[in-house]
Amino acid sequence: MSRTENNERVSLGVLVGMIILLSGAAWAQDSAKEQCSMAVVSRLVGGQQKVCDTTMVEDMACRGHAFEQNQLGLASILAIGPDFNEEEAVRWFEQAAQRGYAPAQVNLAVMYINGWGTPTNYGSGLHWLHVAAEQKFGRAYYNLGILYLRGQGVRQDYSEAFKWFEKGANAGDSDAQTNLGYMYDQGLGCERNIKTAAVWYRKAAEAGNPLGENNLADLLLRGEGVQQDSAEAFRLFQSAAAQGHTGARIKLAYMHAEGMGTAKDPESAYVWLTSASLAGDQRGRDLLLKLEGQLTPQQITEARQRAHNLFAPMGKQLSATAFAQ
Repeated sequence: MSRTENNERVSLGVLVGMIILLSGAAWAQDSAKEQCSMAVVSRLVGGQQKVCDTTMVEDMACRGHAFEQNQLGLASILAIGPDFNEEEAVRWFEQAAQRGYAPAQVNLAVMYINGWGTPTNYGSGLHWLHVAAEQKFGRAYYNLGILYLRGQGVRQDYSEAFKWFEKGANAGDSDAQTNLGYMYDQGLGCERNIKTAAVWYRKAAEAGNPLGENNLADLLLRGEGVQQDSAEAFRLFQSAAAQGHTGARIKLAYMHAEGMGTAKDPESAYVWLTSASLAGDQRGRDLLLKLEGQLTPQQITEARQRAHNLFAPMGKQLSATAFAQ
């Protein structure tokens, strides 16, 4: 199996531009009884959980509840319903941001930086990220790190990126932890230290971050900065693959094909490679062709169906989790 490409290890977001991945529940300024999430609505039979609908959210948002204003912004950018759009998202995020709600401040910044529903404006984006950062909101630190890492709207500065990722990592943001690990991994903005990189990858992996799991597994597989452990690498690749990380799916396939950390299983290898290909990652193409010579036509048909079943729900999962409440 080839060595992981360096640029695969840094978390640059699921969406175009910066990812919007918030933890609004921890920052909600309204009482828990009044909060009403509409980004992901749960309706349980038997009245076990409050039913939340658009009318309720809109009413509370119009009465100035920042949590619900942010929810309407999320619903608008996710296009939940026919009347939502990017311009509406900007309007609701701005109202909640003006009320001091840090998740909405970061969301508004991302809208400005990506030019979603508003002309691109890096100055406004940076302003709102810094306002949220002043509240010690981890996602703001992470996004500032991304800007300096990329040189997007600011001069590229690895030391500055390192500083913001470190703040985000210490605030518990798992993407910032992954990227801080990457900075140590590659010696960007700091002295290269694979052992320290592994520590931060592990923190992110323990939080269930798929890229953190993938990166730690990569080190474990090769015994860099940690004791070599193929079985644990397999477990972590499997977890990241289940969350849709295509690089992890390809590495998991190689481990199945070679019997590394698990028994040889060419059919499972074919499933994971095909699922990665369906997602647009063709790096396992050569192995895929090789495996076709080891499998019967029936096995190939069944493996392709399994791969389609793996791929089908991912679109829904990403759209639901790229924006949190």
